[in-house]
Amino acid sequence: MADFTYFLAIARHRSFSRAGLELGVTASGLSHALKGLEGRLGVRLLNRTSRSVTLTAAGEALRDAVEGPFAEIAVAVEGLNRFRDTPAGRIRLNVVADAATLLLGPVMSAFADRYPDVEVDIVASNRMIDVIDSGFDAGIRHGGTVPEDMIAQRLSADLRWVVAAAPAYLARFGTPATPADLVRHRCIGVRLGDDRIYRWEFEGPDGEFAVPVASRITADDGRAMLAMALGGTGLVYGIAPIFAPHVASGALSLVLESWSTTGPGYELYYPSRRHVPTGLRALIDLIKELQPLGR
Repeated sequence: MADFTYFLAIARHRSFSRAGLELGVTASGLSHALKGLEGRLGVRLLNRTSRSVTLTAAGEALRDAVEGPFAEIAVAVEGLNRFRDTPAGRIRLNVVADAATLLLGPVMSAFADRYPDVEVDIVASNRMIDVIDSGFDAGIRHGGTVPEDMIAQRLSADLRWVVAAAPAYLARFGTPATPADLVRHRCIGVRLGDDRIYRWEFEGPDGEFAVPVASRITADDGRAMLAMALGGTGLVYGIAPIFAPHVASGALSLVLESWSTTGPGYELYYPSRRHVPTGLRALIDLIKELQPLGR
């Protein structure tokens, strides 16, 4: 049974290392287990090279035959949680980086106290992936970017998007009065999870509009952009809660505040066809209870 579980994870990820991360097993351990399974079955299930892992015809037939029953077993095991005093098991989440800081960071201590038997594996990344094919139970993204075939649950209030800079930068280069002034400033570019360069969004008398910002420095991680802004590198764009502590301390100043816009808050999403683990339901309920970013 364990070997079939390993095989299904490898077939899903097309990678021993990524399957190992999901299962908590080393890649070499998975390779050894699969060789043993292939030996007992007398057929090759995988074609393995240094660059790729693909299923053979026999592997595809085995995957199609066993993945449904194994999914039913997982649902049955998860159903046993109703007989426990507290939920148990493991949940894996793929989360945009800022949400990991702002949404999960403030609640995980309380979650660990209430549900000590639930293991939570969080991957914080802005890269756009198929969370289900990648072995995650759920994902967290900004509302409006969640795939349409998913069930989404709102976890925060709308988020305000602002521009900030260190006082030293503003003293040296001046303060922009309108978004049009950004062309004369050093701006830290935002690379999105799909590799596009983000156009900074604002709201004026005629409604919302986007400004393409020329950037000599671009990053795909909010923490890196924040560190550069604090060091006086240039203007940075992001959600207000990320900057709030630094604005309060005087390390950053907000600019173009009258032009700031508001966008949808964070949503947690999962497929309608998949049973929702009890631990995940507990986490959703706790975030809604504690409301770290409002509702």
